[in-house]
Amino acid sequence: MTWKHGILSAFVLVAAWQLLVIITGVPSFILPPPMKVAKAMWFYHALIAENAWVTTQEVLLGMIIGSVLGILTALHLATSRTARAILRPILVFSQAVPVFALAPILVLWFGYGIWSKIVMAVLIIYFPVTSAFFDGLMKTPAGYLDLAKTMGASRARTLWHIRFKSALPSLGSGLRLAAVYAPIGAVIGEWVGASKGLGYLMLLANGRVKIDLMFATLIVLAVLTVCLHLAVDILARKLAKDH
Repeated sequence: MTWKHGILSAFVLVAAWQLLVIITGVPSFILPPPMKVAKAMWFYHALIAENAWVTTQEVLLGMIIGSVLGILTALHLATSRTARAILRPILVFSQAVPVFALAPILVLWFGYGIWSKIVMAVLIIYFPVTSAFFDGLMKTPAGYLDLAKTMGASRARTLWHIRFKSALPSLGSGLRLAAVYAPIGAVIGEWVGASKGLGYLMLLANGRVKIDLMFATLIVLAVLTVCLHLAVDILARKLAKDH
Protein backbone atom coordinates (compact mmCIF):
# COMPACT_ATOMS: atom_id res chain seq x y z
CA MET A 1 0.00 0.00 0.00
CA THR A 2 1.44 3.39 -1.06
CA TRP A 3 0.86 6.72 0.64
CA LYS A 4 -1.48 7.67 -2.20
CA HIS A 5 -3.68 4.66 -1.45
CA GLY A 6 -3.65 5.61 2.22
CA ILE A 7 -4.78 9.16 1.48
CA LEU A 8 -7.52 7.88 -0.85
CA SER A 9 -8.76 5.44 1.80
CA ALA A 10 -8.81 8.20 4.44
CA PHE A 11 -10.77 10.48 2.10
CA VAL A 12 -13.34 7.75 1.40
CA LEU A 13 -13.77 7.04 5.13
CA VAL A 14 -14.26 10.72 5.99
CA ALA A 15 -16.74 11.16 3.13
CA ALA A 16 -18.71 8.09 4.25
CA TRP A 17 -18.64 9.40 7.83
CA GLN A 18 -20.02 12.81 6.77
CA LEU A 19 -22.65 11.17 4.57
CA LEU A 20 -23.77 8.95 7.45
CA VAL A 21 -24.17 11.98 9.73
CA ILE A 22 -26.21 13.83 7.08
CA ILE A 23 -28.48 10.91 6.16
CA THR A 24 -29.22 9.69 9.70
CA GLY A 25 -29.26 13.07 11.42
CA VAL A 26 -27.59 11.45 14.40
CA PRO A 27 -26.92 13.89 17.29
CA SER A 28 -23.35 15.17 17.57
CA PHE A 29 -23.04 13.84 21.11
CA ILE A 30 -23.34 10.35 19.62
CA LEU A 31 -21.49 10.80 16.32
CA PRO A 32 -19.97 14.24 15.73
CA PRO A 33 -19.36 15.32 12.13
CA PRO A 34 -15.77 15.24 10.82
CA MET A 35 -15.42 19.04 10.83
CA LYS A 36 -16.33 19.26 14.51
CA VAL A 37 -13.77 16.56 15.31
CA ALA A 38 -11.16 18.42 13.25
CA LYS A 39 -11.88 21.61 15.22
CA ALA A 40 -11.51 19.73 18.51
CA MET A 41 -8.24 18.24 17.31
CA TRP A 42 -6.92 21.72 16.55
CA PHE A 43 -8.25 23.32 19.75
CA TYR A 44 -6.87 20.55 21.99
CA HIS A 45 -3.75 19.81 19.93
CA ALA A 46 -1.35 20.52 22.78
CA LEU A 47 -3.27 18.26 25.19
CA ILE A 48 -3.54 15.49 22.59
CA ALA A 49 0.14 15.75 21.67
CA GLU A 50 1.22 15.52 25.31
CA ASN A 51 -0.80 12.36 25.89
CA ALA A 52 0.13 10.90 22.49
CA TRP A 53 3.80 11.17 23.42
CA VAL A 54 3.19 9.14 26.59
CA THR A 55 1.36 6.41 24.67
CA THR A 56 4.05 6.41 21.98
CA GLN A 57 6.74 5.77 24.60
CA GLU A 58 4.73 2.92 26.07
CA VAL A 59 4.15 1.34 22.66
CA LEU A 60 7.73 1.66 21.42
CA LEU A 61 9.29 0.33 24.63
CA GLY A 62 6.74 -2.49 24.70
CA MET A 63 7.52 -3.33 21.06
CA ILE A 64 11.28 -3.39 21.66
CA ILE A 65 11.16 -5.43 24.87
CA GLY A 66 8.46 -7.82 23.64
CA SER A 67 10.20 -8.40 20.31
CA VAL A 68 13.59 -9.08 21.90
CA LEU A 69 12.05 -11.50 24.39
CA GLY A 70 10.07 -13.20 21.63
CA ILE A 71 13.15 -13.62 19.43
CA LEU A 72 15.24 -15.03 22.27
CA THR A 73 12.48 -17.43 23.29
CA ALA A 74 12.00 -18.65 19.71
CA LEU A 75 15.74 -19.29 19.38
CA HIS A 76 15.76 -21.22 22.63
CA LEU A 77 12.77 -23.31 21.58
CA ALA A 78 14.31 -24.05 18.18
CA THR A 79 17.59 -25.28 19.66
CA SER A 80 16.36 -27.23 22.69
CA ARG A 81 14.02 -30.22 22.71
CA THR A 82 13.65 -29.83 26.46
CA ALA A 83 12.53 -26.23 26.05
CA ARG A 84 10.00 -27.26 23.42
CA ALA A 85 8.64 -29.98 25.69
CA ILE A 86 8.30 -27.69 28.69
CA LEU A 87 7.83 -24.13 27.45
CA ARG A 88 5.58 -24.59 24.41
CA PRO A 89 2.63 -25.98 26.41
CA ILE A 90 3.06 -23.15 28.90
CA LEU A 91 3.04 -20.56 26.11
CA VAL A 92 -0.07 -22.06 24.54
CA PHE A 93 -1.82 -22.26 27.91
CA SER A 94 -0.96 -18.62 28.63
CA GLN A 95 -3.05 -17.62 25.62
CA ALA A 96 -6.11 -19.18 27.27
CA VAL A 97 -5.98 -16.37 29.84
CA PRO A 98 -7.38 -13.13 28.38
CA VAL A 99 -4.51 -10.66 28.47
CA PHE A 100 -6.94 -7.80 29.06
CA ALA A 101 -8.02 -9.43 32.32
CA LEU A 102 -4.46 -9.05 33.60
CA ALA A 103 -4.51 -5.25 33.26
CA PRO A 104 -5.87 -4.57 36.79
CA ILE A 105 -3.27 -6.93 38.26
CA LEU A 106 -0.47 -5.23 36.35
CA VAL A 107 -1.60 -1.82 37.59
CA LEU A 108 -1.61 -3.22 41.13
CA TRP A 109 1.91 -4.64 40.73
CA PHE A 110 3.58 -1.89 38.68
CA GLY A 111 1.51 1.13 39.66
CA TYR A 112 -0.25 3.79 37.58
CA GLY A 113 2.94 4.86 35.81
CA ILE A 114 4.29 3.91 32.44
CA TRP A 115 5.59 0.44 33.33
CA SER A 116 2.25 -1.28 33.80
CA LYS A 117 1.32 -0.23 30.25
CA ILE A 118 4.67 -1.33 28.86
CA VAL A 119 4.29 -4.76 30.47
CA MET A 120 0.76 -4.98 29.04
CA ALA A 121 2.08 -4.23 25.55
CA VAL A 122 4.88 -6.77 26.01
CA LEU A 123 2.44 -9.49 27.03
CA ILE A 124 0.14 -8.89 24.10
CA ILE A 125 2.88 -9.02 21.42
CA TYR A 126 5.21 -11.58 22.97
CA PHE A 127 3.35 -14.67 21.77
CA PRO A 128 2.81 -13.57 18.11
CA VAL A 129 6.49 -12.70 17.71
CA THR A 130 7.65 -15.90 19.40
CA SER A 131 5.25 -18.11 17.46
CA ALA A 132 5.94 -16.58 14.04
CA PHE A 133 9.72 -16.61 14.43
CA PHE A 134 9.77 -20.13 15.89
CA ASP A 135 7.75 -21.44 12.94
CA GLY A 136 10.23 -19.82 10.57
CA LEU A 137 13.20 -21.35 12.38
CA MET A 138 11.65 -24.82 12.25
CA LYS A 139 10.84 -24.57 8.54
CA THR A 140 14.37 -24.00 7.29
CA PRO A 141 14.75 -25.79 3.91
CA ALA A 142 16.27 -29.24 4.47
CA GLY A 143 18.71 -28.70 1.61
CA TYR A 144 20.32 -25.78 3.44
CA LEU A 145 20.74 -27.85 6.59
CA ASP A 146 22.18 -30.81 4.69
CA LEU A 147 24.69 -28.55 2.95
CA ALA A 148 25.75 -27.02 6.27
CA LYS A 149 26.19 -30.49 7.77
CA THR A 150 28.22 -31.66 4.78
CA MET A 151 30.53 -28.65 5.11
CA GLY A 152 31.00 -29.33 8.82
CA ALA A 153 29.32 -26.15 10.11
CA SER A 154 28.78 -26.00 13.85
CA ARG A 155 25.28 -25.78 15.35
CA ALA A 156 25.86 -22.14 16.29
CA ARG A 157 26.97 -21.14 12.77
CA THR A 158 24.13 -23.13 11.20
CA LEU A 159 21.65 -21.39 13.51
CA TRP A 160 22.93 -17.90 12.79
CA HIS A 161 23.92 -18.07 9.13
CA ILE A 162 21.17 -20.38 7.84
CA ARG A 163 18.22 -20.91 10.16
CA PHE A 164 18.09 -17.37 11.56
CA LYS A 165 18.38 -15.66 8.18
CA SER A 166 15.93 -18.07 6.57
CA ALA A 167 13.37 -17.25 9.26
CA LEU A 168 13.61 -13.46 8.88
CA PRO A 169 10.46 -13.19 6.68
CA SER A 170 8.51 -15.05 9.38
CA LEU A 171 9.92 -12.71 12.00
CA GLY A 172 8.75 -9.81 9.86
CA SER A 173 5.21 -11.22 9.88
CA GLY A 174 5.29 -11.48 13.66
CA LEU A 175 6.55 -7.90 13.98
CA ARG A 176 3.75 -6.63 11.73
CA LEU A 177 1.20 -8.20 14.08
CA ALA A 178 3.04 -6.76 17.06
CA ALA A 179 2.84 -3.27 15.56
CA VAL A 180 -0.97 -3.54 15.52
CA TYR A 181 -1.36 -5.21 18.91
CA ALA A 182 1.08 -3.10 20.95
CA PRO A 183 -1.06 0.10 20.94
CA ILE A 184 -4.06 -1.98 22.01
CA GLY A 185 -2.17 -3.29 25.03
CA ALA A 186 -0.98 0.17 26.04
CA VAL A 187 -4.43 1.75 25.74
CA ILE A 188 -6.12 -1.07 27.67
CA GLY A 189 -3.60 -0.48 30.45
CA GLU A 190 -4.40 3.25 30.39
CA TRP A 191 -8.11 2.55 30.61
CA VAL A 192 -7.63 0.51 33.78
CA GLY A 193 -5.43 3.03 35.54
CA ALA A 194 -3.42 6.00 34.30
CA SER A 195 -2.99 9.72 34.64
CA LYS A 196 -1.71 10.31 31.10
CA GLY A 197 -1.94 8.74 27.67
CA LEU A 198 -4.43 8.58 24.81
CA GLY A 199 -6.50 5.90 26.55
CA TYR A 200 -6.74 8.07 29.66
CA LEU A 201 -7.68 11.09 27.54
CA MET A 202 -10.44 9.13 25.83
CA LEU A 203 -11.96 8.17 29.18
CA LEU A 204 -11.63 11.74 30.43
CA ALA A 205 -13.33 13.12 27.33
CA ASN A 206 -16.10 10.52 27.54
CA GLY A 207 -16.74 11.31 31.22
CA ARG A 208 -17.07 15.02 30.41
CA VAL A 209 -19.24 14.31 27.34
CA LYS A 210 -16.66 15.83 25.00
CA ILE A 211 -17.35 13.32 22.27
CA ASP A 212 -15.57 15.40 19.64
CA LEU A 213 -12.36 15.26 21.72
CA MET A 214 -12.81 11.53 22.23
CA PHE A 215 -13.09 10.95 18.47
CA ALA A 216 -10.11 13.23 17.83
CA THR A 217 -8.05 11.20 20.30
CA LEU A 218 -9.21 7.95 18.69
CA ILE A 219 -8.13 9.21 15.26
CA VAL A 220 -4.70 10.17 16.58
CA LEU A 221 -4.35 6.69 18.08
CA ALA A 222 -5.32 5.13 14.75
CA VAL A 223 -2.78 7.29 12.88
CA LEU A 224 -0.11 6.33 15.42
CA THR A 225 -0.87 2.64 14.87
CA VAL A 226 -0.81 2.99 11.08
CA CYS A 227 2.53 4.85 11.18
CA LEU A 228 4.02 2.20 13.44
CA HIS A 229 2.75 -0.57 11.17
CA LEU A 230 4.18 1.15 8.09
CA ALA A 231 7.57 1.58 9.76
CA VAL A 232 7.64 -2.08 10.82
CA ASP A 233 6.48 -3.14 7.35
CA ILE A 234 9.43 -1.31 5.78
CA LEU A 235 11.76 -3.05 8.23
CA ALA A 236 10.14 -6.44 7.55
CA ARG A 237 10.48 -5.99 3.79
CA LYS A 238 14.13 -5.13 4.21
CA LEU A 239 14.66 -8.24 6.35
CA ALA A 240 12.94 -10.41 3.76
CA LYS A 241 14.97 -8.86 0.94
CA ASP A 242 18.33 -9.27 2.70
CA HIS A 243 17.85 -12.81 3.99
